[in-house]
Amino acid sequence: MDEPFPGTPTAAEVARVHQVAREVFDVVGTKWALPVIEAIGTDTRRFGELHRQVAGISHRLLTATLRQLERNGVVERTLHPTVPPRTEYRLTPAGRELHHTINGFCRWSRQHLDEVLTSRRRFEQA
Repeated sequence: MDEPFPGTPTAAEVARVHQVAREVFDVVGTKWALPVIEAIGTDTRRFGELHRQVAGISHRLLTATLRQLERNGVVERTLHPTVPPRTEYRLTPAGRELHHTINGFCRWSRQHLDEVLTSRRRFEQA
């Protein structure tokens, strides 16, 4: 079947994009993903550095979080063949863009904190 307009995505393509976006949001929205993304920031970090920087995260959860972020193209892992092996993590271009978006959301939260808290109080009183 022809596309309704040239370059217009099909319903199946749109559904696929939505599905992948939901999967990425599920990963990024976990308890540990945002602190890990923030800890990596614009630098390259080793596992131990990240473990020390992200307060309260276990080795197992840090490993799982990094693997999910790598799987979804947010983090790039580089294994250096040294003894002992050295592994470094950095944000991909998409990860850096996501980091910028997260910082924007944080700015929004700070700017609108009073409004959010007022709204919550009003809601709870109703």
